[in-house]
Amino acid sequence: MKKLTIILLLAVFALTGKAQSPLFELGLKAGVNTSKISTNRSDYTSNLIPKALNHYLFGAFARFNFGPVYIQPEAYYNSKGGEVNTTNGTSTVNSFNLKTIDVPALVGFKIIDQKPFNLRVMAGPVFSFATSKSVDGTGVFTKDNIKNNFFGWQYGAGIDFLFLTLDLRGESHASNLYASPDFNTKNTNFIVSLGIKF
Repeated sequence: MKKLTIILLLAVFALTGKAQSPLFELGLKAGVNTSKISTNRSDYTSNLIPKALNHYLFGAFARFNFGPVYIQPEAYYNSKGGEVNTTNGTSTVNSFNLKTIDVPALVGFKIIDQKPFNLRVMAGPVFSFATSKSVDGTGVFTKDNIKNNFFGWQYGAGIDFLFLTLDLRGESHASNLYASPDFNTKNTNFIVSLGIKF
């Protein structure tokens, strides 16, 4: 049994050693995200839950490969938002839309690293810079108090097959999006993107 275990481990190391990912790769990506804001504002009601909205993103990425470990900086144009529900005697809905340039800096590990195919996990910080802001509705949530930049974390998994790369990620903001003591507001996103490596 011990010999079989040793042989299997040697085979895994040998196969991993044959993987030939280039040291540096560039690519383009596009995808969709489902975003939702949440708040601890006291006048939220349990029957008025913020609704998730679907948005899009597109941009570019670079990947620096160091064996099974890689570093992947990205820059992409992103659309995110959600709905804010408040009540002041009568319920009010604000539709919140935000266009940003997002800059993630991810560190990843290739669980499977073969020439035509790999399976990856990754995590890292993301910095967001607002390019446009809008709020539709008559509630107390206004675009003037939406911050111009904020910080969060991304984490997820991905698959590469030949020149295609598919990522599924979650994103949570570490800081509030809304600069007002009336709201403690954070945005969460689920992102699916497809990319092409050159």
